[in-house]
Amino acid sequence: MSRDTVVAKRYAKALFEVAEQEQTIMETEQELRAFVEAVSGDAEIRKFINSPNITEAVKLQVLANSFESKLSAPLINTIKLLIQRSRADLFESLLAGYLDIQEYKLGLAHAKVYSTYALSEQEKTAVAEQFGAREHKTIRVENIVDPSLLGGLKVVIGDTLYDGSLAGKLDRLEKSFNRRV
Repeated sequence: MSRDTVVAKRYAKALFEVAEQEQTIMETEQELRAFVEAVSGDAEIRKFINSPNITEAVKLQVLANSFESKLSAPLINTIKLLIQRSRADLFESLLAGYLDIQEYKLGLAHAKVYSTYALSEQEKTAVAEQFGAREHKTIRVENIVDPSLLGGLKVVIGDTLYDGSLAGKLDRLEKSFNRRV
């Protein structure tokens, strides 16, 4: 684990503990996710935050004016602290660390579900229930459309792959035939 990841996890842990005390765990996640998406999705914001020619005070004032009414005080304070310590490059790692802690503490798991078409909410719920029972966790489904699967589903939870796709089955069948020959 890199030093930056360790540092980001410390900030994430502190932010999570405050959110837990204030009972705003999910709200903090949504705010942090929105902030990171805004910063990582806009080159101008990144350039502004990382510019050595702009003073820290100006950066903090602009961030306060832009985000203070939209973000909770603990999150704003964490963002300010990272900027003051020249660690603005850790925003994405902060989000990843926060999500890891949140998933562990709340018994959540993130599942990437690959399918040939966009799943309906009912289908996502069915997948979440089926794999939630298997993993003994509450599953949050992220659906990714992958036409190369031909059919079926491929589910990735943590380091585990459940491949029920037609392409995966054909691949396993081909390997089985090759072993026999």
